[in-house]
Parts: sequence; C-alpha cells; structure tokens
Amino acid sequence: AQEKKIFMVQGPYPIIRQLLRARGWVERKAPRTGRQLEQHCSDQNRQRQHTAPGSAGAKQREEEEQCDEDPLCIHRLMSYLARDQLPNFIWTNFIETVDRQLLQEDSVLNHYARVDAFTTKEGLCLSLQNLPWIEKADPNAFFPRCYRLGTRDDREAFIEDFRLTAARSLLKLALEEAGDRPVRTEQIPNSNIREGESHISHPKHSTAQPGSPLYPELVEEALEVCKQHLGVLQHEDIDRNTPSPCRTCIDWDNFLRQYYRVAHEGAGLVLTRQQRKQCQNLLQSLAEKLPQLDMEGKLNVWILKPGAESQGRGIICMTRLEEMLQLAWSCTAPSVQVGRWVVQKYVERLMTIFGTKFDIRQWFVVTDWKPLTVWFYQDCYLRFCSRPFSLHHLERARHLCNVSVQKWYKTSPDQDPRVPPDKIWSNKQFQEYLAQVGQADAWHGVLVPGMKAAILNALRSARDRVRFRKGSFELYGADFVVGENLQPWLLEINSCPTMSPSSAVTRQLCANVQRDTLRLVLDRKDNPRCSIGAFELIYKE
Repeated sequence: AQEKKIFMVQGPYPIIRQLLRARGWVERKAPRTGRQLEQHCSDQNRQRQHTAPGSAGAKQREEEEQCDEDPLCIHRLMSYLARDQLPNFIWTNFIETVDRQLLQEDSVLNHYARVDAFTTKEGLCLSLQNLPWIEKADPNAFFPRCYRLGTRDDREAFIEDFRLTAARSLLKLALEEAGDRPVRTEQIPNSNIREGESHISHPKHSTAQPGSPLYPELVEEALEVCKQHLGVLQHEDIDRNTPSPCRTCIDWDNFLRQYYRVAHEGAGLVLTRQQRKQCQNLLQSLAEKLPQLDMEGKLNVWILKPGAESQGRGIICMTRLEEMLQLAWSCTAPSVQVGRWVVQKYVERLMTIFGTKFDIRQWFVVTDWKPLTVWFYQDCYLRFCSRPFSLHHLERARHLCNVSVQKWYKTSPDQDPRVPPDKIWSNKQFQEYLAQVGQADAWHGVLVPGMKAAILNALRSARDRVRFRKGSFELYGADFVVGENLQPWLLEINSCPTMSPSSAVTRQLCANVQRDTLRLVLDRKDNPRCSIGAFELIYKE
C-alpha cells in the first residue's frame, strides 16, 4: 500500500499530469471527467463553444490534449483500473471541488482551507491592519493603505484618509510652482519622455484658468490640517484615540471641490513665499511619520476593488470621494454587493518601463504552517499594460496589468515600440533593463528582499485564521508594483495563480515552477538532497 502512486488532477494542469506520469504515477480521473474524455477522443472535431478561457471550452481543449498525449490509451486504461483507488496526491484549482471522502490521512493536497485571510483583497486588508498587534512590523511600509468600505469604522477612516491626503497633495501641488506665480496641473506628453527619466506627470507653470477664483484660505486650511495631523502622529498612542484633525471646523466639501479644481481641472493656485517654506518644512516632517507620503503622489488617486474577486474583475481607479462612496453603495452585482468593496491608495509615483506601467508576479510555496515554512521562487515575470501610463487617464488598459484584463486591449499607437508585444518580461530581462539604467544592484539589493519581507509579513498576519493540514502545501502568486525608488509594494496574493501561459516567457516559467513544486513536495520527501530547482527556503520557524 505504501508503494501506491495514485494522483488526481482537477483543472487546467497538463504539465502536472505529464510530470506525475513520467514518475510512474497513475491518474484516477476526477469526477465527471472520464466519460467526457472518451467522447472527446472519439469526436475531436466537434464544434467548440465560444466561451472565455478557463470555462468549459478550455476544459474541452485540455481533455483533447490528454488524448493527443495518450494515443494508445495506455494511461486511460491505467486510470480505469485505478478508478476505485483513493488518490495519494491531489492537485486542484479549488479546494472546494475536492471530495473529502477521497482524502486519506497521508494524502498530499495542493491547498489549505481558509486562506482567504490573505488571498482575498478583503481578507488581506483586514489581516494586515492587525499586523502591528502580531509582529513588530508596519504594513504601511510595504502595503498601500486599504479600507473595507462595508465596515463603518473602516469607511470613516477612509474618508478621513482621503481628506488628509487631499490636504497633503495640495501642499505638494503648491510647491511645484516657482516664485509666487500661479500653477496648474498638466500632463507631460509621453513622447517627450526619454529612457531613464521619470514617467510621472508633474504640474507645469501656467496662468490660472478662467472661472471663479480659488478662495485665498485654501492653502492656509491645508497647512492647518497637516499641522494638526502631524501633532497627532507625534503623540499617537496604540489606542489611536487622539482627536482627528478632520473633525475641525473646516468645510471639507468646499475644500475638496477646490482641491479637485487644482488637481484635476487645471485651476491656478497662488502661494506666498512664507507659505512655500511652511509647506516644505511640514511635508518633510510628515515624511518622517508617513512611509507612504512619497509614493502617494499628489492627485489622490485610489483604486476601488470588489473584496473577493480576482483577475481584475470590477476594479476601477477613481479620484473623487463622493463618487467612490456612491459606486460602492449603488452596485447591485452579486459579486460586488455592499460591504464587499475595498478601496486602496493607488501608487502614483511608480516605476515605469518605456513609459508603461508593469507589475511583478512572484511565486512562493508554503509547505507547513506549524512551523510556518516558506519557499520563495527565484524566477518570476513582469506584466505590462497596453497603453502608456498616465494619471490623467484612468482607464483599465493603462493601470491594470492583469493578463486577463490586458488580453482584451490592443497595443495603442502611442505605446513605446520597445514594450514587448506579448506584454511579458522575465525577471532576467528586467535585471538587464535595470543594469542599462544604472540600477544593476536593485534586483537583489532592494526588490527581492522587499518582496520576501512583504510575503512573510502577510503570512504571519493571517496564520491564525488558516486551517492547517499536515501534508498539504500551496503555491501562491503575489503581485507587486515598483515605486520610483524601486521599493516593491504588495498588491495582493492569489491562491490559484494561473498556469496557462500567455507568452513564450510564461510558457517556460509556468512549466518550471510546476516541475520544481513537485520536486519540493514529493521528491524531497524521499531524497532531502534532491534538486528543488529555483526554490529557496526563506523562512522556517
């Protein structure tokens, strides 16, 4: 019985199937698969349904591939003989699809239960809010601040944060002017940007636009709010009961209307020399207390996300408080009902490549929770957007790097031709680029250590809520964006990262990470010295 090697695969994982068969393992077909496979083998020319990737049409193609790989039906025969055997190894895309009656005490399963504590946007938001109570770590140092709009306390905290960010942003906008002339925000055309320069849109000097003048107390009000906030930060205790600077007597609705005019509509802003000095000193003092002050930029862009969705569904970038709150409360879609939205500060000052936003998909594996044991994959890939980055145009094609989002967009004519046509780079290509722009040490010196620390903090913050099972493991995909200073910012962690390749780079890397995961969780049991490929043990309690 100890020699039995029966496996079950549910989902689009032909590489896992091939690798296990090559090891001499026999597949027990998952429920509702065996009969369909016979039908596909006998009629592979049947018309396919026009469905999205990952649906029934994709499943049909996967099963047709199985027939192509098994022309003599040897594996199918072996699977028939193993149809009543309990599997020793199960790889599935969702733990909910696993029949618990098939699980033996020593079965190896590729998922843990209740990982939504860090693999949903809502769960990660809550877990990292609690991190300072668990570890000596500040989530604001690696995770853009985030709020659950369905929770009253979080919603009120978000409203306060938005207002304070608007006040800080106004001071930043004010400092962009030279002397005492009015300043307004304009986008710098992408065509004027050369390689190696910052791709952030900065205000340019101009005369104030016509229309009703800004009230002269605007900068003074922003200064006063920021002074009060700094006082709170300097004397804040762990109970956070210090009175809020947002509960002062200023008319916030009016202030935000005026701020919108400056930040988004190009209205002029006059600043005296004395105010200029005050802005500089105050922002410098706030920067010592607020790790995100630099990356948050000055246009107060936030990203609204359904709390439990994936693949970029329902995500939208917004800049106006009242519109965000209205959208969150008016949406009737079942997947984004009231209470399931999170809102997160958008990283405005981010690194771009050839004027284009990108993010990083970074894999890691947890093989144990007691003690917590984490393996970091040393290869990863970058995902590019289809259009040049701009904070003045907030459409998804410019700001959401998910392959599942970008596949619907054609590359825009104004996109830099050096952006890869398939919108994917390997980390090796990224390292070459960093060397070309004079940052050769950034990958191993800043980015990788930052990603490792963020992943470990996220896992520590949620481990008490995960349902642990000995013998299980899980492969995760963490998504990061990179700040102008090359600091990685964690966005989310996915419990079922796609293994369906969208490019030559991901075809190779996805195959490699699946191969090395099996080495790690199967081969290493019998031979602790066997190769585990690109995996590196980064933490074991």
